[in-house]
Amino acid sequence: MIWPAEGIALAAALAVGLLIGIERGWNLRRVPDGGRVAGLRTFTLLGIVAGLAGLLAGEGYRFAGGVLILIAGAILAAGYVERMRADRRPDATSAIAALAVLALGFLAGSGGPDLAVAGAAVVTLILALRSEAHGFVAKLDAQDVKSLARFSVIAAAVFPFLPRGPYGPFDAWNPQELWLVVVLVTGFSFAGYVANRVFGARHGTIATAIIGGAYSSTAVTQSLAQRLGAGSHGGAEPAGIAFASAVMYLRVLVLVAVLATPVLPAFAVIIVPAAAAAWLVALLLFRRAPRAEGLAPPGNPIALLPALGFVVFVALAAVAARWAEGRFGHQGLATLIFVMGSLDVDAAIVTVGGLETGAIPPRLAAFALGGTILLNMAVKLGITLIYARKQSRAPAAALGASMAVLAITLAVARWGP
Repeated sequence: MIWPAEGIALAAALAVGLLIGIERGWNLRRVPDGGRVAGLRTFTLLGIVAGLAGLLAGEGYRFAGGVLILIAGAILAAGYVERMRADRRPDATSAIAALAVLALGFLAGSGGPDLAVAGAAVVTLILALRSEAHGFVAKLDAQDVKSLARFSVIAAAVFPFLPRGPYGPFDAWNPQELWLVVVLVTGFSFAGYVANRVFGARHGTIATAIIGGAYSSTAVTQSLAQRLGAGSHGGAEPAGIAFASAVMYLRVLVLVAVLATPVLPAFAVIIVPAAAAAWLVALLLFRRAPRAEGLAPPGNPIALLPALGFVVFVALAAVAARWAEGRFGHQGLATLIFVMGSLDVDAAIVTVGGLETGAIPPRLAAFALGGTILLNMAVKLGITLIYARKQSRAPAAALGASMAVLAITLAVARWGP
């Protein structure tokens, strides 16, 4: 008697072989009869055999299950070796796909049908995108591959293994969170490099700024200002810096609406005029940006030294915030919000949203949040001036325009009726 779970396992194993078999059969459809080692039927049967092997292993018959897999693998190996001897054109892709069917089919039979079918879908997609993958690789150069390798080390080989928890003066440093700043800065730099390669310098820079600004406009500003100071000829970096801050205004409005709803009306009165000014100036700079669609400028898009300098800045600000909190007690809360808000406006919003209802008047809370955003804009203005150097005039003017409007609305909110 076949229990429902076992039936599902066999059906999943069959689906694994069928999915991959359809793709391989279609890809090899022009091969004469007898010229293929495995087609749709063979791949489907491989999936079923592997599923049966997984069921046997799950019932305690591991030796029998292993023998089934070994026999199927030996038959496949013999077929592909004979094929290679016959035409000296080994079909390594189909051989690896057959091994994937055996592995995924066994997984389906041994208790992981969902994961097995999902894996088969991914394998099928990879096989089906053969032309696109080859075309993509053909467009890469040595700099692209080196940049990908550098970023992979930064994000995947270092970040996951750093310790979490308080370290340093006032327990202000979390090594993993500090390295996340490096990942963000280099990540946006690499994303901009890729976008420039795909869309051209002008549109690629704007796409990077808008997407990155939804997460960290400060990191995007540092990345684009660094490119601008290094002599980038894309032309859209000033507009990108302006767009990143414009997106930041929209992001904080949404966050306040979700996390600190009572504050939203007063906050919107302060922020909306500055947001409108930021978008207006960003669009103006974009229209004035050169329309040449050249590729990204040569050079190393993963510049680690500037990113590490930015981390030092973040670490020092974290120590200053903890010192202010300990030195001034409850009065230091506002100082803490302002200092931390200069680097992470979201943290200030979450802090205000977490306060009990009535703990602070909405108008005062809106004023405090507006002040953190103004301080954050001042930090980005400083970053732009430092990193972009002689090329900082246009982006600095763009940031200054929205800052001026924000300062006026804050003054009205503070001393107005």
